Order: sequence, then structure tokens, then C-alpha cells
Amino acid sequence: MKRWFATLTMALVMALVVCSAAQVQETIFNLTSQQKVLPCFAQPGYTPTAQVIVQRGVDNDVLILRAQHLKPNLAFDLFTIQNSNLLADGQLNPNFTNFGLAWYQSDLQTDSNGNVDIAIKTILLDQIFGFDPAVALLPTNTFHVGFWFNNPEDAAACGFNPAKPTPFNGQHKAGPNAMISLPNATTNLGPLCTAPEKQGTGFVCNLQ
Repeated sequence: MKRWFATLTMALVMALVVCSAAQVQETIFNLTSQQKVLPCFAQPGYTPTAQVIVQRGVDNDVLILRAQHLKPNLAFDLFTIQNSNLLADGQLNPNFTNFGLAWYQSDLQTDSNGNVDIAIKTILLDQIFGFDPAVALLPTNTFHVGFWFNNPEDAAACGFNPAKPTPFNGQHKAGPNAMISLPNATTNLGPLCTAPEKQGTGFVCNLQ
């Protein structure tokens, strides 16, 4: 009996290890600049870069964002969002209508050298979603990552109208998007989905 129980326990442990190993444990992707407002946040003579590293955890995940060559001492707001306004090749999506469901994740502040290095812990990979039955919003994933100008005035020189702010900060009076993730060219899903699955004519994220 004891030998049978030990064998069953070992089989269960091995099954859990195999299941865990099958999941993508870390994903790395870059954010792309919005060309229209690029001069308002790029250091002169440099091209801003922003890399996102997401590591899977047991209870939640860790997202690390590192950005360089932005103008110093600028404030931004980090969101996970449902839709990107860019295509997989970085060009503007002519069929884009809105960013969809947006989830406020963190403030960002460039240092005196124009760098950002922040980390957040929350549910991110494959299962990040929101819903609201009061407005008939079904569970909706936010597989994209982007950050917005916190102060609308910082983007005014690039044609943004501060009198018509976006809701992307705590006061709901933010500027435009500065950098955002791109959809996968095949699945059209954001990079926080690491387990795409074909469903009908499109793709969904496998939530297992």
C-alpha cells in the first residue's frame, strides 16, 4: 500500500512538473514609439527603446520595463490594454477605433538621464482580464502593454490638444500614447498571450 501511494505521489509530482514546463516561463518584447509624438519624448539625436520582460510566477507574474533615451524627468502612465493601434510591422492600423479595455498598472518617471527601470507584480501572462456584468462586458483580455504621457502639455508641441486629454492617468487627464506593444503577425494577439490557440478563423489564448 505504501509503495503504491509513493508511486502515485511521484506520478502526480512529475505531471505537475511537465505541465509547468510546458508553459512559457518568460517572454521578452519591445514597445514601439508612436511616430507622431516621438519628438516630444525622444532625446535629441537618439531613438527611444523600451524592453519588457515578463516572468511567470506561481501566484502572480513579474513585469520589468526598461526604457532608454527618453527625455529626462518626464512622467508617464503604464497600462495593459486590449488593443494596439499599430500593426505587426509597426505601422498605424487603418481600422483602429479604440484601445478597448485598459488597466492602470504603474506610474513611470524618467530619471535625469532619460532612463526608466520599473517592476510590477500582478496577473499578466495568458490570463489577465477584466469584466463588468453591469455593462454587459464579458471577460476581456488586456494582452498589450503601453504607456501614455501623464501631462498633456508635454505632447502639445507634437500636435496634441491638451484641452482634449485622454483618460490614461489617475486624474483621467493624460496625454497621448507614447509607446505600445505590437500584435503578433499570425495570431493578432498581444505579447502577454504566450499560448495562442486557433479557434474558428481567429486565435484565442489558451487559459490552461
